Amino acid sequence: MVRPRLRAVAVAGVTASALLVPAAPALATGPPTSHDEQITYQEWSSFRDWRGGTHRGTVALPGLRTGITMLNPAGTTEYADPHSGETRTWKYSTWTSPVTQVGFAASELVPSWNAVTPEGTWIQIELQGTYNTGNQTPWYVMGRWASGDEDIKRTSVNRQGDPWSTIWTDTFSIDDVANGVMLTAYQFRLTLYRAPGQWQSPRVFMLGAMSSYVPDRFTVTPSAGGIAWGRELAVPPRSQMIHRGNYPEWGGGGQVWCSPTSTTMVLEYHGRGPSTSDMSWITPGYTDPQVAHAARMTWDYAYGGAGNWPFNTAYAATFPGIDARVTRLHSLDEVEHFIKAGLPVVTSQSFLANELDGSNYGTSGHLFTIVGFTADGDVIVNDPASSTNAEVRNVYQREQFEQIWLRTKRINASGGVSGGSGGIAYLIKPWWKPWPKVAGSTNW
Repeated sequence: MVRPRLRAVAVAGVTASALLVPAAPALATGPPTSHDEQITYQEWSSFRDWRGGTHRGTVALPGLRTGITMLNPAGTTEYADPHSGETRTWKYSTWTSPVTQVGFAASELVPSWNAVTPEGTWIQIELQGTYNTGNQTPWYVMGRWASGDEDIKRTSVNRQGDPWSTIWTDTFSIDDVANGVMLTAYQFRLTLYRAPGQWQSPRVFMLGAMSSYVPDRFTVTPSAGGIAWGRELAVPPRSQMIHRGNYPEWGGGGQVWCSPTSTTMVLEYHGRGPSTSDMSWITPGYTDPQVAHAARMTWDYAYGGAGNWPFNTAYAATFPGIDARVTRLHSLDEVEHFIKAGLPVVTSQSFLANELDGSNYGTSGHLFTIVGFTADGDVIVNDPASSTNAEVRNVYQREQFEQIWLRTKRINASGGVSGGSGGIAYLIKPWWKPWPKVAGSTNW
């Protein structure tokens, strides 16, 4: 079954100056749809949050940045890593969240977590949903994750499912909204693992989820703007294309590194990044080694790519003082609130070359970093698909950009219908800095 949303990894063009792909056939007729999507973001991140739920060997930690960790192991288990072929014994403890009401009938859910896993430790995130019929899903694995890749190979578990829903890499998705079976509630089970004899344990600072219902749409109503026009943030430009052919074990750079390259740009803007010691495995003299490091540390061994959305935000949050999450936004107006607050936003989109003037390439899924807006409201983007760092800064027309980012359906180069991201974004900030306040918004 085709995944109903964009997979944000590979760029179809070889470089940002590649030849244009075929022109788009005419879109479906009719007026643009309004912003009638429903989006909410809910999380556990306070001491009170972590004290709730069901603890089996875990404990909530107080402090300025609270979290949860292992107190006494609840048991011992073996994990056969399908990507390394190694079977190891682990001690584990679990925390299960209360059942949480979404607040509407949702068709998708994407988790996020912020955690650190010392050597010899890792975590597993599971989700159990409740439908509007009262039935429940199985416990779905939403990620087996570690900060590094020496103990386990970081992985999603694709195509888990029941008669009504499926896990597509990092996303819970209702198979057929027309059937009327929708997600109305959910809970998480978080399992912390550590090796026998290891005294350090994982620490999880935040566990959350973006739940949404975004109706099928080829077009959206443009937003008004005017909130951050004429403002541009000094985000370092980084090209994914200068890494073509490097480190084939993590995708070989180039087309498949848009997500870690975008995440790296935002981290550098916030003054964060890997240390010289962290990057000691990279060939000396390598240009922008921090991008290669991010690609390795976001690599999903089941998906075979560095574009797993929550793996990227989880990687960002491994650096001290960083909060990060995956969500959907309603419009570029909301992005403007982030730019006004000094926070760049990473967005996921797909398009044909003639749908985004100046791009000179088409893509079935790609990530940009929005760094500002011109005085006329057009979007200033650090586009990692550019050939060099010097060419990364681009300006795209506001209305064109909003269409390719917020739509959920598009006509592809072959004339068929493909999915769009419906407004997916990475939000990354210093933990002490508040999120922008926008009246009525609950999606971050």
